[in-house]
Amino acid sequence: MRKIFRLALFAVVFGLAAPAAADYEAGVTAYRQGDYALALREWRPLAEAGEAGAQAGLANMYRAGLGVAQDSGEALKWYQKAAGQGHTLAQYNLGLIFANGRLVAQDLGEALRCYREAANQGFVLAQYNLAHIYDEGLGVACDDAEAVRWYGKAAAQGMALAQFTLGLMYDDGQGVAEDHAVAAKWYGEAARQGHAPAQHNLGLMYALGQGVAREIMLRRSAGT
Repeated sequence: MRKIFRLALFAVVFGLAAPAAADYEAGVTAYRQGDYALALREWRPLAEAGEAGAQAGLANMYRAGLGVAQDSGEALKWYQKAAGQGHTLAQYNLGLIFANGRLVAQDLGEALRCYREAANQGFVLAQYNLAHIYDEGLGVACDDAEAVRWYGKAAAQGMALAQFTLGLMYDDGQGVAEDHAVAAKWYGEAARQGHAPAQHNLGLMYALGQGVAREIMLRRSAGT
C-alpha cells in the first residue's frame, strides 16, 4: 500500500491565553519563569473571583504538580470552570482528559462535546481531534463526511497534519469524491511545511502522474 497514513494527535496543551488584567499578566510572567509560587499567589484570587484564564492556569498547575501537590480533582475542577466560560484551551484540555481517561474515567462522548466547543471557536487542535474522532469512529458512528469537514477547517488554518490527512481523504475518496488533483494540492500545502509523509505521497503522485497538472498550475499561480 503506497499511502502513509494519518496519526492521532492527542497531546495536552498548557497554553496561556492572557486577558488584560495586570495581576493575571504577573502570574503569566511568573509561570513562564518557573516561579510557580508567585504564579499561584497571583492567580488563585483571580480564579476564585471567576477569571477564566487564571482558572485554566491553576488547572495546568494542579495537573502537572507545578508549585502545588499534583491533584487531579483540583485540575479537573478548574478546567471545568474555565471551560464553562468559553476558555478554548481549557475546553481542549478537558477533551483530552476525557479522551485519554487519565484524570477521570474515559468518556469519548464528553471528549467530543469539549472538542466541539473549542473547535467551534476556531481552535485548530480541537478541530483536528474532532475530525479524528469521526474519522476513526471513536465512541461515535464513523462519519467520513464530518471528518472531512473538520480536517478541512484545520487544514485551512495551515495545520500540516490536517492538510496531509485531508489529502489522504481526497486521494482515497473517503467522505468525499475521489479527486487526485485536490489531494495533490493538500499534500503540497503540507509538504511545503516540511511534512515528510506529505512529501512522500506527493512524490508518489508525481511518479504516477496523479493530479500533477493541477499541482503545477497551483504552484505557478502561487509563484512557488
